[in-house]
Amino acid sequence: MSSYGPEHRALLESQAAPLYEAAVAEGGLRTDDPRLAEEAETRPAFDLLVELGLLHLDPEGASYLPEDPTSVQSRVVSPLSQDAGRLLEESSQWARAFGGLAQTWRRAPHSERGGPFTYLRDHAISTYLDGLVAEVEEEMLTAQPQAGRDAATLEAAARRDIAALERGVRIRTLYQHSARRSTVTHRYVASVTERGAEVRTLDEFFNRMIVVDRRVAVIPGGDDLRVAIAVREPSVVAYLVDVFERAWERGRAFTNKDTSMLKDIAVEQRQMTIRMLVEGHADPVSAKRLGVSPRTYAGYVADLKDEYEAETRFQLGYTMGRLGLSGTESDASRAGSRTDPDDAAEGEG
Repeated sequence: MSSYGPEHRALLESQAAPLYEAAVAEGGLRTDDPRLAEEAETRPAFDLLVELGLLHLDPEGASYLPEDPTSVQSRVVSPLSQDAGRLLEESSQWARAFGGLAQTWRRAPHSERGGPFTYLRDHAISTYLDGLVAEVEEEMLTAQPQAGRDAATLEAAARRDIAALERGVRIRTLYQHSARRSTVTHRYVASVTERGAEVRTLDEFFNRMIVVDRRVAVIPGGDDLRVAIAVREPSVVAYLVDVFERAWERGRAFTNKDTSMLKDIAVEQRQMTIRMLVEGHADPVSAKRLGVSPRTYAGYVADLKDEYEAETRFQLGYTMGRLGLSGTESDASRAGSRTDPDDAAEGEG
């Protein structure tokens, strides 16, 4: 039986199937049926049904009788499946061959034309990352400053990261505290942590980063997220790993939902908001530093206004200045900061 392609399937679905249904309903198609005539519009469909074996001529040669499709399907589909299997195996072999070459290329100290730094743009970023993660051997460190990855992106990341985890790779990921409010991020974290990944969050802003086996780091090329830089300079990669490790030590486990820890996180975000106000950052900048939307950040500021009974930003800043707030106070000093400085002075007298 010859191979069948998309055009044959289209003909089967559009014209041959209705003709077959008619043959079943009528108990067969007579050889002199107008629909089977050489010049009939349905003749190609009839020829296909006969070729597939869905119609066969009865012993008396008077009509074409329908055949059970299940007995025909395997004769058509099996060869296609075998071809597909051979193609998949061959493509896998080619991928492994190119993978070995790519690994040799990336591991060379100065294999890229740009030396130890390679600039990647747009779709080339994800392509490069997919190849890099596919060849990770021991460890992957990732930092995601905001939760703003959509569900499709996180699902793809989960599949990629799970494949690495199942190879025995250790994965550690840092998010900002704001990621805890993202449903899709919770799904991603659940899928990777159950396979051994570790995920933590912290308040401070940090930029996106992926480090593979402590030999290659991928970081943004400035504020434009359409550009990334692959770094292979050992001293720079070591520096970035050190930055990650320091942030990791301050992070809080994503899977920890203890009430006391959640209160601590709320305090840290409050302190971060105070620092942004004291330092005079614009709302969009402050929101980005906290990993929240400008609207959410405005809500944080409104809460502080209520807390310190201020009607305007200026009054809030003035009050916090009088109280000596900087957003870096300890728990004890935060409690004391609620006392007016003038009242405290009178108490000392």
